[in-house]
Amino acid sequence: MIAKGDKFPLFKYKDRVAGEFVTIDFNSEVKGKKVVVFGLPGAFTPTCSTYQLPGFDELFPKFVAAGIDNIYVHSVNDPFVMNAWLEKQDIKNVRPLPDGNGDLAVQLGMMVQKKNLNFGSRCWRYALILDGSTGEVLDVFPEEGFGDNIETDPFER
Repeated sequence: MIAKGDKFPLFKYKDRVAGEFVTIDFNSEVKGKKVVVFGLPGAFTPTCSTYQLPGFDELFPKFVAAGIDNIYVHSVNDPFVMNAWLEKQDIKNVRPLPDGNGDLAVQLGMMVQKKNLNFGSRCWRYALILDGSTGEVLDVFPEEGFGDNIETDPFER
């Protein structure tokens, strides 16, 4: 699992911009910025949609006051799903970080299996602060209880 002081992995993803697929280099996008990245199990899931995503969106001004430039939500979903989720939730201050293949979740050590619920591979809930100038992870906050095939949602315990 990624830890404080580690380098954030190199990550590129596809998105649709003006009707065309483009490759976005996340590390270049955050160069020179301090950002928060938070990971969630899935778009449109009840807990993620009710609490975490809107919570980060609402608290954006406080993050800016603390020196954060941008906030990204990471999930093992494709860009179509991520963009539709943020649009449906009317999210204005959080940017999507789609990870359709789960590559970033694996590199971060945040991939878990939820096959017992027929959900497949999912991102574990976490938040981290990234210094985009150096690529250093300044702090990491993983949800407790990390593991595969957990029967319940740890957030709801």
